[in-house]
Amino acid sequence: MSEDYPYWPDEFVRKYREAGCWRGETFGGMLRERAAAHGDRSAIVGGEERVTYAELDLNADRLAAGLKGLGIRKGDRVVVQLPNVPVFFDVIFALFRLGALPVFALPLHRRSEIVHIASYSEAEAYITIDKYAGFDYRTLASEVKAEVPGLRHVLVAGNPGDHLSLEETYAHEIPAIRGKLHPLQVDRSEGQASDVREEQPGTPDAGPAPGDTAFLQLSGGSTGLPKLIPRTHDDYIYSLRRSAEVCGLDGGSVYLAALPVAHNFPLSSPGALGTLYAGGTVVLARSGSPDEVFPLIRKEKCTIAAVVPPLALVWLEAAKTRGETLHPLQVLQVGGAKFSEEAAKRVKPELGCTLQQVFGMAEGLVNYTRLDDAESVITGTQGRPMSPLDEVLILDDEDRPAAPGTIGHLLTRGPYTIRGYYKAPEHNARSFTPDGFYRTGDLARMTPEGNLVVEGRAKDQINRGGDKVGTEEVENHLLAHSAVRDAAIVSMPDEFLGERSCAFILSRDPHTGGDELRSFLRRRGLAAYKIPDRFEFIDSFPQTGVGKVSKKELRQRIAALLLEEAGVKS
Repeated sequence: MSEDYPYWPDEFVRKYREAGCWRGETFGGMLRERAAAHGDRSAIVGGEERVTYAELDLNADRLAAGLKGLGIRKGDRVVVQLPNVPVFFDVIFALFRLGALPVFALPLHRRSEIVHIASYSEAEAYITIDKYAGFDYRTLASEVKAEVPGLRHVLVAGNPGDHLSLEETYAHEIPAIRGKLHPLQVDRSEGQASDVREEQPGTPDAGPAPGDTAFLQLSGGSTGLPKLIPRTHDDYIYSLRRSAEVCGLDGGSVYLAALPVAHNFPLSSPGALGTLYAGGTVVLARSGSPDEVFPLIRKEKCTIAAVVPPLALVWLEAAKTRGETLHPLQVLQVGGAKFSEEAAKRVKPELGCTLQQVFGMAEGLVNYTRLDDAESVITGTQGRPMSPLDEVLILDDEDRPAAPGTIGHLLTRGPYTIRGYYKAPEHNARSFTPDGFYRTGDLARMTPEGNLVVEGRAKDQINRGGDKVGTEEVENHLLAHSAVRDAAIVSMPDEFLGERSCAFILSRDPHTGGDELRSFLRRRGLAAYKIPDRFEFIDSFPQTGVGKVSKKELRQRIAALLLEEAGVKS
């Protein structure tokens, strides 16, 4: 447990343990058990690389020993920014074994985000890749290291350039594994087994306890840069186990990771980690492009995949154009943003697989439509909570229970929903009720059968096809430009992504346009998806009765303008 964030009260800890939710498992122990049971089975497939459970277990031990040699210890934070490559799993399980905390950054993040994440978490190290999708992460790493003095190590998978080589960090001999020979510990150069031993429990280097923090994830960042979400071994492994049960995963399941695996959705719902918990195989795709994933589904006989709504639409159109289905895929999960009912109705007849809607959040609560639900439930709702111990409230603006079937604010608590963000006491006071319910910021209603229908966001956040854009952060960057007097960013409806962003600007210089401001934001190291899709220059902002900028009116204004433009084009 940690003093850096609120933990579950003792009565809830007892409740969740007695109910069998928290079984005292850790990620390191989970992998060890799966390796013992399924040693020769493929755990991870990425390109031409296939990693068995036994190999993954060994790789995690060797890398853990190497990281320990660099001084990485239990409780240290390590920013991990890796794309969908097999070494991602070596890294996170090595850190789990040490009790060090991965801080999951996303491949799209750039200097602004990584500097914030590394500084806020007080990271000891940053692990990334050399190049990916045309971007050189080594240059980014140099910039981050220059701005974060406390960052002691930068490790790079591939050609490290001026940084440490991740590959060379793996130890040839492991001084610590259970006081006995590791079944696969063989020196690759000599072909001889090494004596491999583990510190005994209770020593300073003993691994984490089940109630310890396992890692830190990023919030959607509705107010400025992301907050950090602490997840424990106990609560997150329960989430994996329950997700795998709801989704029907077993040792024969083959999960296609078409989204970046550091996202909570493809990591755990049931995602890559849920698949490993079930003893199945994870297939990594470099992108979600139909040109890559359609042949991969056939080649690897994938049974389940997860996408966000815009990608689901791309797959639907590609399948229609090509005259093919996604056979042998059995389940297509769609989550990360609301999936329109009309698009949802197309999945089964056009792709030949069952749709499963997923609505959840990195802070905890996950809802699924069940695979045997009626088609109207699957296409028209976002499912129901996966755990019988999930508690859900729908409240009106005065925090009173909303009338049945009406829209209200969604609140939740449960055995895998956090009780507070990492080192954020002021935000925790706003985001959590005194009795521990998390204010999700979602507007929803509940059907008589207990399924949720998500109706939008109460928080000022833009959901751009599953990528969350915190408007305050982007506004702050814009205000650094000498020509910008004020900025207000709002969502605008988009048929493809659900929402795009529009920046309303009060300008000091009539010659400064949108192209200049886009270039300025790129130069400041902002991720591409956060750069506004449209700029509107106006003379004044509409105001609320208390003098605040009325973003509601700005949203109405841009929606009306889009309708007017569409009318002109038609």
